[in-house]
Amino acid sequence: MISFPRAKINIGLRVTGKRDDGFHNIETIFYPTGLCDALEFVVPREQVKEDTLVVTGINIGSRPKENLVMRALKKMRESYAVPFLKIHLHKKIPAAAGLGGGSSDAACIMKAINKCFRLSIDNDTLKKIALEVGSDCPFFIDPVPSFATGRGEMLKPVDYLPQEYKLVLVNPGIRISTRDAYNNCIPGMPVKSLEELFRLPPSEWNGSVINDFEQYVFKLYPEIEAIKNSLYSAGALYSSMSGSGSTVYGIFRDIGEIPRYIRDYVVFEGDL
Repeated sequence: MISFPRAKINIGLRVTGKRDDGFHNIETIFYPTGLCDALEFVVPREQVKEDTLVVTGINIGSRPKENLVMRALKKMRESYAVPFLKIHLHKKIPAAAGLGGGSSDAACIMKAINKCFRLSIDNDTLKKIALEVGSDCPFFIDPVPSFATGRGEMLKPVDYLPQEYKLVLVNPGIRISTRDAYNNCIPGMPVKSLEELFRLPPSEWNGSVINDFEQYVFKLYPEIEAIKNSLYSAGALYSSMSGSGSTVYGIFRDIGEIPRYIRDYVVFEGDL
């Protein structure tokens, strides 16, 4: 069975408080993109004693056994009978990039297993299992634009943006520690909720739709801030870092000339 896990961007990301369980409360807009991995699995004809995972495409720098796909599979088996699988994951979504690639892969295999083996697990239950794998995994069970609160698991669908907008994703290949980003962020409640600000056109987001991680990351890596500024210079209506980075995106009506040094790091360009 083959499926195509989608990347997401964060339109705004506010860290609103530290939780007693060690996580943080946030508010953000999760928005799916056209950038996808490819995930395929089969049940081996021969008798095997464990799952196997082969990863091709972008080098994500981790061993197959550490992949979130394998963690999600083990979580599923805690409650459901799932045979051992041969899995092939082809990566197009960069790792540790603020695009949720690993979480999307994990959620996608959970959905595919549910369908393939007719487990009849409803989406709410799948989302509860997914939350044990990662805070943003529940979004990818049903990846529609959503206003997310709590750890990112409390999801409220919002409207798609008009089809006239284009998206450019730029990933400079810098790996940002999400833990460090949270530890260097001062939580606070926004004056206006992102749910309210998202109703404005993207041309009005600059300066009000904010990613709280940018201050820490830009200080550490000024070249990431330079990418954001260059996307504005190329005609972006709005530009921001996604998640804890290092991917920066631009939302355009008409994509202008992307500077050569950025063009080399573009991982997606197309409809939003």
